[in-house]
Order: sequence, then structure tokens, then C-alpha cells
Amino acid sequence: MRIAVLKERAAGENRVAATPETVKKFIALGATVAVEEGAGAGASIGDAAYADAGAEIASAAQVVAGADVVLGVQAPDPAMLAGAAPGAWVAATFDPFGARERVDAYASAGLEALAMEFMPRITRAQSMDVLSSQSNLAGYKAVIAAADRYGRAFPMMMTAAGTVQAAKVFVMGVGVAGLQAIATARRLGAQVSATDVRSATKEQIQSLGAKPVFVESVAGIEGEGSGGYATEMSEEYQRAQAELVSAHIAKQDIVITTALIPGRAAPRLITDAQIATMRPGSVIFDLAVAQGGNVEGSVTDQVVERHGVSIMGFANTAGHLAADASALYSRNLYNFLSAFWDKEAGRPVLDEEIGDAVRLTRGGAVANSRLQ
Repeated sequence: MRIAVLKERAAGENRVAATPETVKKFIALGATVAVEEGAGAGASIGDAAYADAGAEIASAAQVVAGADVVLGVQAPDPAMLAGAAPGAWVAATFDPFGARERVDAYASAGLEALAMEFMPRITRAQSMDVLSSQSNLAGYKAVIAAADRYGRAFPMMMTAAGTVQAAKVFVMGVGVAGLQAIATARRLGAQVSATDVRSATKEQIQSLGAKPVFVESVAGIEGEGSGGYATEMSEEYQRAQAELVSAHIAKQDIVITTALIPGRAAPRLITDAQIATMRPGSVIFDLAVAQGGNVEGSVTDQVVERHGVSIMGFANTAGHLAADASALYSRNLYNFLSAFWDKEAGRPVLDEEIGDAVRLTRGGAVANSRLQ
């Protein structure tokens, strides 16, 4: 089986879908691996490192020629895969809801698109979960970037000249990214609080030494959807949450927003009126800016000043830590394919539970029930 790894073409994408570590592992399974020249440059991996691991280094067209599986971070244009084997698999992130035309193009090209972001959140798939691995790094980077923008220190400092008060950090949305943001801010010495619509996260927040901020007046709302994701809440809950957040946010120095709902635009968490209550010099990092933003007025890859508050957010936050992000992402891909490796067939054979969950196209048609 031939595995192809292409250089990412998307603007600002520095990650790569395989590292020398995973190349060696794929070869040990019996596969051959071909890597496009310069594919790892953005993640500080040279062609020589791939060659030393046993990979073939060649042009994009040569790498794709006869490929049975193509690995990508962001799904490549189907036109680039014209030389791949009939029915070749492409394992990458596809943004299936936001880029439906690309999914249709893959179906028309007879390719089997495997969307890594559709990996089910079940125990045996944890090591394959690219959303979690990349969100973990994104949560860390959000705090570091906000701290760099913030014009004051994070920890309390007691000096001969007086005391510097600890920064107050508020994390909105306590998924993987939010939990890492809490942990990072705590390590930097900040006074941290956090909120989420899922009541089950309260203990997680407390376990990290942060203060949970939750709506208590609206009973019977858990906010827990399938797979552990948050769901949209009732109007009653949204009103109660807005009142609670408005009072709390006015006292914060740093706010990190992380709320996303799969297949939908990011929910609006912070309004311009709420931003106006924060003191000048405060910073908001919107981790959901690329999906429409949690914060009114946030702009992708730009720092916007509103009412003296800096609002920032990256389109590809994990990509700002390209070396580590690539290492984790490539292991997710290896764990995925190796878990289903059939020695007799010399290639992976997917089962129904995970295969049907991630498969977008097959046999020239869109095959995923979530896209029907």
C-alpha cells in the first residue's frame, strides 16, 4: 500500500500530516510512504529527516501517483489527486458542513473522503481524535497569546516597591481547549474562573483550581449533547447566562472564549455592550473566530480595539505551534489507520462504527448520514 503526504496549500497552514516518527511506523506495517518536497518545512521538519525515516521524497504529482491513501491536515483540492489509485482514501479534515462543494467534488472524483473531525468520541477512538489533540494546543496558545498582548503581569508579585495583583482570567467554554486554557492560566499565576452550559464541567473546573461560574436559577438544563459536545440552550437559560456573565466579565482582565457547536456557527457569548464594561487594557481571545466568533466585533487574525479592549483570535490557533501540532495530528492519523490494519490485505479495513462515522464519500456518492 502506498501512502502519500502532500504539502499543505491553505494559507497560514504550517502543519504536516506525517512526521518521521509516523513514517517509520507506517513502513513497519508494510506500507511505502512518499512525502512531497518541503512538506514539513512549516513544522521545522526537513526532507532529509523524512528520507532517513525511509520515505520517498518527490514532487506532488510523483507522490500522488498510484497512492492508495493520501494524508492531509486540510483536505487537498481533488484536482491534485488525479493520479491516485481508483477509490483512494483521503484522511484529513474536510469542514464537511462549511465546505460541502469540496465533499461533492470528492464524490465526483471517485475518492473516499475520511473526515477526521467526524471521529466519534468513544473510548477506543480517543487516540484518533484530532479535534481534541489540536484543541488542547489551541487552548494553551490562546492564553500565551493573550498574556503577550496584556500589558501587565499574570501572577501576584510581592516586591519592595509594592504588590502587583494577579490577573483575572475568565474562560468561557470548558471543553478540551477550555480546560487547557484554565490549566495554563493557573500555571502562569492568574486568578481563574470559568463557565460552561454543561453542568458536568463544574467539577472539572474545580479540579484545576479555578472558580466555576454557573447559572443556578434555571433548573433542569444540562447542556450536554451527543459525544460530549455542548448543545444550544433555551432562551431562558441564555438570558440568565447573559446576566451572570455581564456582571462577572466586567471584573476580568483576560477572557478566553472557546464555544463551538458542531455544524453550526459559533454562538455569540460576548456583546459590544459587555466589552464596554471591561477596563482598558483588557484582552479577549476568541478561539471560535474562524467559525463566526463568540465575540462581537472579532476579526480573524487581527487585533481589534473596542472600548480600549484588545480582541484577538487566529484562524488556525494550533497551527501557531506547528511542530507539536503536527506531531500529535500525525499520531492521530497513524493510530486511526493502524487500529484497522489487516495484515493479509496489507492495508486498513474500517469497521462500521468508526468507518461509517468518518466516511464522507464512497463509490462516487456522498455516503455520510450527517450530510444527507
